[in-house]
Amino acid sequence: MKKIYISYSLVLKLMALVLISLISIKGVHAAIIEIGPNDNIKATVDAMQPGDILELRSGNYILTSRFGITLNCTAVLPCEIRAKSGHTPHIQRLSADQNIIDIESSNYVTFRGIEFSGGSRGLRLNDSSFISLIDNYIHDTGDAAITANDTNSMYQDLNILRNHIRDTNGAGEGLYLGCNNNACQVFNSLIEGNYIHHTNGASVTQGDGIEIKEGSWGNIVRDNVIHDTGDPCIITYSTVGNGSANIIERNIMWGCGDHAIQSAADTTIRNNIILGSAADGIRSQPHQNGTPNNLEFSHNIILNTTGSVIRLIDVTGTVSIANNALYSQSGVAIRASGILTAVTVLNNIGQGSLIGINNGFNSNGDLAVDFVNASYSGSLPQDVFPKTGSLLINSANAQWNANDDFNLNSRTGSLDVGAYRFQPDGNPGWVLIEGFKLTDTIFINSFE
Repeated sequence: MKKIYISYSLVLKLMALVLISLISIKGVHAAIIEIGPNDNIKATVDAMQPGDILELRSGNYILTSRFGITLNCTAVLPCEIRAKSGHTPHIQRLSADQNIIDIESSNYVTFRGIEFSGGSRGLRLNDSSFISLIDNYIHDTGDAAITANDTNSMYQDLNILRNHIRDTNGAGEGLYLGCNNNACQVFNSLIEGNYIHHTNGASVTQGDGIEIKEGSWGNIVRDNVIHDTGDPCIITYSTVGNGSANIIERNIMWGCGDHAIQSAADTTIRNNIILGSAADGIRSQPHQNGTPNNLEFSHNIILNTTGSVIRLIDVTGTVSIANNALYSQSGVAIRASGILTAVTVLNNIGQGSLIGINNGFNSNGDLAVDFVNASYSGSLPQDVFPKTGSLLINSANAQWNANDDFNLNSRTGSLDVGAYRFQPDGNPGWVLIEGFKLTDTIFINSFE
């Protein structure tokens, strides 16, 4: 059965659509504009009004000068720049002297179904909110693919959904969101269903898959496929008290060039699958103004060949580690230091030893027994769904049991360790592959 998530923001969106219809009847400007690669795309965008939709026909739109966009659209009259149905437009900057597009002081704008390549950064957001980047293909940029990191900027409700990002250069992040030392904030945003890979080229100096900087809060990072990165596949800093914790859930990662997930503080990390990284599986350590505190690690599957599966350095507050499948080839499952009186470790299963922690881990796990087809290869193909007879089945702690699993199946009535709810007929969901994660769920998001 398909699950439908309907939020308060969706109700507001539906109301906005009704208002758009009423306003259109009264003759307020709201046009569908169509252009091709021989037309002046910048002049066309500059002339757009709230409610306008710009459709791009197939072809190469070659940029030779700076392309800055400022569109002040509204929730009632949002703007959209998109591929015409059945068409494949490609916006390209052959040199790295400018970013492909600078989206500046804009609101309620969607970019959908467009290929972007070249330039310095791909899409740079500056002090813009309610921006949606959906189903785009961004590759071979001179620097990071998508950034929202201009000092003193506020970025609210960004929706970065189902984009394919690969082969960055320079600093090389797939997504660079927020600023160092709380100098700007990205908040209440959704980063979902993206496919990000090979941010680890010879010219890349960092190459995180998804980076959320200090002070950014209330963001959800879910259902992304990330592999072959230069630095961590996902990294978050502290929220420094600005708002609610960030959530990292239902992602799959491998080939991470550093730790798979690194988080200083204020993060819930659950239902993720990590098949390999160059260092620790998940690491939390002091970074800028954040120290390990307000962290939850639950129902993750982590197979790690080097370092520790989970490592905590200089803990200062509450950390919970529960219901995870933690398998270490090198020998250390959980390693912790600091003030550990508020660290809770319960019902974790796998292979490896504990350092700084005395309980909460059953080390009798076995890859061959516990999973359908798992290995320490650090890459695909693998099937880490629990096998019949697995030690993971019915071994979770009820208090820390998640509501759903990696496939978005409800966990009601089950207590299984790791990212999956066990079913005797095998994995009912997406097969782990290089590409977008596919689910049978209908996602209805704000401004999509």
